[in-house]
Amino acid sequence: MTADLVLHNGVVHTLDPALIGASAIALGGGRILAVGDEATVREHVSGNAESIDLGGRTVLAGFQDGHVHASGAGIERNRCNLTEAHSRQEYLDTVARYAKAHPDAAWITGGGWSMDVFPGGVPTKEDLDRVVPDRPVLLFNRDHHGAWANSVALERAGIDARTPDPVDGRIERDAKGEPVGMLQEGASDLVGRHIPELTTEEIAAGILEGQRYLHSFGITAWQEAIVGESPVVGDCFDAFLALDRAGLLTGKVVGAQWWPRGADETFISTLLDRREQASKGSHFRADSVKFMQDGICENFTAAMLTPYLDRAGHETHNCGKSFFSPEELTSYVTLVDAHGFQAHFHAIGDRAVREVLDAAEAARAANGTSDRRHCAAHIQVVHPDDISRFAQVGVIANGQPLWACAEPQMVELTLPFLGPERSSWQYPFGSLVRAGARLCFGSDWPVSTPNVLEEVHVAVNRTVPPDHAHAGADGGGTDPLLPSERVDLETAIEAFTAGSAYLNHLEQETGSITPGKRADLVVLDRDLFSVPTSEIALVEVDLTFADGKIVHDRGVL
Repeated sequence: MTADLVLHNGVVHTLDPALIGASAIALGGGRILAVGDEATVREHVSGNAESIDLGGRTVLAGFQDGHVHASGAGIERNRCNLTEAHSRQEYLDTVARYAKAHPDAAWITGGGWSMDVFPGGVPTKEDLDRVVPDRPVLLFNRDHHGAWANSVALERAGIDARTPDPVDGRIERDAKGEPVGMLQEGASDLVGRHIPELTTEEIAAGILEGQRYLHSFGITAWQEAIVGESPVVGDCFDAFLALDRAGLLTGKVVGAQWWPRGADETFISTLLDRREQASKGSHFRADSVKFMQDGICENFTAAMLTPYLDRAGHETHNCGKSFFSPEELTSYVTLVDAHGFQAHFHAIGDRAVREVLDAAEAARAANGTSDRRHCAAHIQVVHPDDISRFAQVGVIANGQPLWACAEPQMVELTLPFLGPERSSWQYPFGSLVRAGARLCFGSDWPVSTPNVLEEVHVAVNRTVPPDHAHAGADGGGTDPLLPSERVDLETAIEAFTAGSAYLNHLEQETGSITPGKRADLVVLDRDLFSVPTSEIALVEVDLTFADGKIVHDRGVL
């Protein structure tokens, strides 16, 4: 095959140890045909091939996000999007502008607000009532484990002082027991179920916006971390199928099918049916299953081995929530493992991490060693006794590195309530690598930005990236959080390329710049391996290629 496109005069980091010092790449038929110096690559070029002079720019394999919600994030970008603001007044101004611009919207929905803006991480309905008094409003915070509702929304859902907390959530209340407007975890569903369902077309539009945004950061493949019923953003399965069949998915997507709380073993039939439907496409598969085992530290729902502390540093009676009992989790994971599914766990607290490792180990004992590639995502607090178990059990450590820095949400809403010892166990990426764990990285967007270079910056420095939106008014975050848990730049890049490709069973096709693999590439404006580590987050994505076609162009070449 002769090339139809040549990239030359660049710095090519192949991530393939057999191919170093390359400056050019020949692409043809959506594949990488040759990698090397100019003379080697020109042997594959005919007179009709196009050529791009990279002008010394750097080329890497396309980035892959191991845990992201492109569907919901894209929908949110098309709704009331608060991610670009970071103050109470900015949030309210954004909501007011959106409401004015959408007078016919029956509900005002969206999200992206940061907990550290509000005292104790809890906003109130009165603020929303002032800007939208006549329509229901439900806005998820940036981690999507809680939602801010106005009085009309609470009334629509019949939530008042007499409403009990659901088993998987909490209604924040004032001293008289009245709801204040903040709904934690499953309590948000009490309102969310009243929002009109999105159409497949609306969800598809959100996916395409999410895909466009991911491509702008050099991301060419990802694992969609929830594919299933959601009361706010809907079930994205049919939309992904439709886009794949229409040839509109340019990213390669693995869908993690949601295992609902309250489902029993019979739910496996739904998972199997959907996996079969998705197997007929080219860019979307559904052979992973998502188990959310706990909540988050900031609202004290992450499952801990020992209790949270109060503001005075005294031990409380709250150890967080395990959404599945250890027995249930083991049973369901053993079942999906037996049917050939990958288990994708949400595990934030040290108890949740131990419970998912136990479940994966039990599945392995029951079904034998396999190539399922189960993963534990987030892994914020990991007990030292469990570090070595990732490699022993064969569970991939799926980290979201942007969170591993001393930003306000960490400093104000996490560290005081974990205490010094547990705080020192957070995001132990370095320890996991040293213990032989396989590491992949993701963003959990829209919880945090999908900007891979900001994520890599934190993984390498453990400090807040320059000009980051959540750095706080004084900049903040200049002191590294647990610097012994840093990883080097090569490890961080591999986690966003080869590591996530392995997670998604794509390593034979992607994850490195190797002849024969798909031409999924990212072109950066400078050499990532030559800039000071303090400037990693300032590197820009100039071009993104998926299957040899440009899917993002910053317009500088």
